[in-house]
Amino acid sequence: MNKICFFFLLTIFSLVQKLNSQGDIITASQFLKDGQTIVSSDGTFELGFFSPGKNTSANRYVGIWYKKISAFTPVWVANRQIPVKGISGILKIVQPGYLFLINVTNDTIWSTNSSRTVKNPVAQLLDTGNLVVRDVNDHDPDNFLWQSFDYPSDTLLASMKLGINLVTGLERYLSSWKSDDDPAPGDYTYHCDPTGYPQDLMRKGPNVVYRAGPWNGLRWSGAPNMENNSITSFGLVMNNQEIYYKYELVNKSIVSTFRLRSNGNAMRMIWVEKKEGWINYHSADADHCETYKLCGAYGTCTIFTDPVCRCLDKFVPKHPDDWNRADWSSGCVRNRPLNCTLDGFVKYSGVKLPDTRNSWFDETMTLDECKAVCWRNCSCMGYTNLDIRNGGSGCLLWTGELVDIRQLSESGQDIYIRIAASEINFAGSNDGSSRKKSVILAIALPLVAMVLLVVGVCLIFHRQKKIAETMLIEKGRLDDNINKDNNIQSHHEDFELPLFDLSTIKKATNNFSLENKIGAGGFGKVYKGVLDGGQEVAVKRLSVTSRQGNDEFKNEVICITELQHRNLVKLLGCCIQEEEKMLVYEYMPNKSLDLFIFDQRRGTLLDWPKRFNIINGIARGLMYLHEDSRLRIIHRDLKASNVLLDIEMNPKISDFGMARSFGGNETGANTSRVVGTYGYMSPEYAVDGVFSVKSDVFSFGVLILEIVSGKKNRRFIHPDHNLNLIGHAWMLHREGRSSEIVNPDLVESCHISELQRSIHVGLLCVQQSPEDRPKMSSVVLMLTNEGILPQPKPPGFFTERNIDDATGYSWSSHTPCSVNDVTITLLDAR
Repeated sequence: MNKICFFFLLTIFSLVQKLNSQGDIITASQFLKDGQTIVSSDGTFELGFFSPGKNTSANRYVGIWYKKISAFTPVWVANRQIPVKGISGILKIVQPGYLFLINVTNDTIWSTNSSRTVKNPVAQLLDTGNLVVRDVNDHDPDNFLWQSFDYPSDTLLASMKLGINLVTGLERYLSSWKSDDDPAPGDYTYHCDPTGYPQDLMRKGPNVVYRAGPWNGLRWSGAPNMENNSITSFGLVMNNQEIYYKYELVNKSIVSTFRLRSNGNAMRMIWVEKKEGWINYHSADADHCETYKLCGAYGTCTIFTDPVCRCLDKFVPKHPDDWNRADWSSGCVRNRPLNCTLDGFVKYSGVKLPDTRNSWFDETMTLDECKAVCWRNCSCMGYTNLDIRNGGSGCLLWTGELVDIRQLSESGQDIYIRIAASEINFAGSNDGSSRKKSVILAIALPLVAMVLLVVGVCLIFHRQKKIAETMLIEKGRLDDNINKDNNIQSHHEDFELPLFDLSTIKKATNNFSLENKIGAGGFGKVYKGVLDGGQEVAVKRLSVTSRQGNDEFKNEVICITELQHRNLVKLLGCCIQEEEKMLVYEYMPNKSLDLFIFDQRRGTLLDWPKRFNIINGIARGLMYLHEDSRLRIIHRDLKASNVLLDIEMNPKISDFGMARSFGGNETGANTSRVVGTYGYMSPEYAVDGVFSVKSDVFSFGVLILEIVSGKKNRRFIHPDHNLNLIGHAWMLHREGRSSEIVNPDLVESCHISELQRSIHVGLLCVQQSPEDRPKMSSVVLMLTNEGILPQPKPPGFFTERNIDDATGYSWSSHTPCSVNDVTITLLDAR
């Protein structure tokens, strides 16, 4: 009788197991309900509904976890931002190939997207832990409609890519959970950063907190114990389509993952069955020296010394008093300043290579060729081999200060750092010949240097005199033109900019070839250039036929030479030779903000933390222009295309051709010559020609709304009304629905309070009356603090549309003018 009962119970248990598990596939006719799971064909991974950590609430999430190990370990979560309330969730797939997570009221909690469609879609959990959507008869990975490996959570599994698709713009990166009980995106993200030469970075918000170093052919430079072994193999893939890092499990019987925890600890873990637990194989914060840039520029961290930070040989603390207080952030400086052409290089061994986001590389060069290139470029501060295998190959050089160096002894690498020639010991051996050569060189080099210096100074003086005469003549002609507008001040400051030869600019831009052209405007055309040594620049070339360009050229030189701020584009010099007038700027590899926020594909690269950082950066740059610079500057043409992005997606305000400067307590003026861009111009400026710092504030408010929504103010179209983006945002704010304006791509990464505060501040900036708009210093405080914000008054709608008065909202209107989304100049606009 007992045997019969046992077999009966076993049969019932098997039936329950089969009912709760439905293989590894979800079909259009077979949904996945809470309580049911699918399991990969080899039994390694399982997908279903779960409550995280110690969470005993009704919050439920769809996730993937290990099936075969006793410790419940989620490796991917679908609906990280929005949980399902209760056990009513259903995961289903529908034509033409979308996965939907719905609740009991049939509301969509989470869904996938795809640009392709199929007739018979299925969702399958693969043995790798990858959830894919594909056609039922098509197993080709290149034809997958969607896959979870493209949208990692906090865990990097074997075969998963960490990096960027250069064609689609999709970046795959890890983001931590908020806490062990909340899988929503937390403060930390982990990236394979492709800027400069690829390296692994961990960020807290926008700030780098850990760096594994660049790839050296075998491993990340700062992670010496992460080389190929009997358990795991590692690799970096670089081609014209993708840059990504991944690992593979050599021993398939071992369970190993890389996880970014909510506290910012990035760990490679291995499951040990005997202990029924995870062991930490490698941790990103293994010691104090892993803290990013702990010892500042040219400082090196050695974990076994006290204190851990010291300056590299031939360097000294920049601020000794700070170093005595264990504040090493200011870094170190050379004993003697560089002289460019008389500099040499000193070899430093056993180090973790510096941050490579300001680097240049070539895979084919020898080390000697790399040295020659670095020596010719005065901004090159160091070089080394790109690949350490087989004795070393390739060239990696740095064009800025060297930061985040640590001592790794035998497992570190060699780097050659630029040092003043007088600091280098020429006595290579102890024989008399070498000593004699050393003495001769010690005497001869200073004499040769002095002669060259005198000759060089004479030549430069003669050339500068001729150029200055030319510039003064041109400047006078520009003053005559500009002074016709009696509201614009005449400036006669001397130009204090480095001067470039025309031949140098032509060589850098390949003689202004079409391939090098990166933009154009009222000033003329803009070209990308590469100076000798690899430094990239942007060259703004004044069009010969552009009278407006003459005005812009003078304005740009007068304004921007007075400005120094991290959120303003840097002017490197100018060229005035023959009939040419050109400005040379630092090159921004990510170009302008509009190329990202208004493009659906590229927009995915800017998650909410990056966009919020951009908003704050623009605000700080404007505050500097309005309140902190020596001259008060009103930009007058602030827009998305005039905000450039550096390699870290930090914003830099550019194009000061329309700007106006004021002294004393002046904050604005009136003009009959209205310049700017429709959609960004404040009503009082567009209609009456009255501009002030509050005109820039209005433009900034428009920018906030565009960054949040991904929509252009002027091109915004809504099926229910004819309002522009400002009007739409105001209407939603009045109805308590501000979050509806948010770009859907930002939902998973956004902090709701930051986002709503940004929209609120944007509406304060676009209020109808200039007096009601806040100063930029107030804007900066409002964005970064949690205080109560004042309620915005109705905005100044500047639109040409025919609006139905039944909407109940009012705005300013004006006589129709040009509707282009480019910079415009209007005379006597009324």
